[in-house]
Amino acid sequence: MLESDRLVAFDAGEATVLLIFHRGHAHPLPTAGGLVPGHDGAGPVHIAFAIDRSDLAPWESRLESLRIAIESRVTWDSGGVSLYFRDPDGRSVELATPGLWPTY
Repeated sequence: MLESDRLVAFDAGEATVLLIFHRGHAHPLPTAGGLVPGHDGAGPVHIAFAIDRSDLAPWESRLESLRIAIESRVTWDSGGVSLYFRDPDGRSVELATPGLWPTY
């Protein structure tokens, strides 16, 4: 679906996208809709979970109540929204709504 200096994106079927990041490209990525935090396969890794758009606000409230900082919020040109935060081990966790990828 996408190949760049930063990553390759594969359609993994049933609204699933597999992202393979190139090592050494852990820098943050500014976009028109917000900042994508830095992550790659050698350092602070990344995992994403699909959520419904209607679950976005409850997730934001839940993270706030747990005092988990939202590192970034990205509104993608295609209409999807991503929330990024870190788990206790420093991994980048993303919650993504539909509209982010052509298959989701």
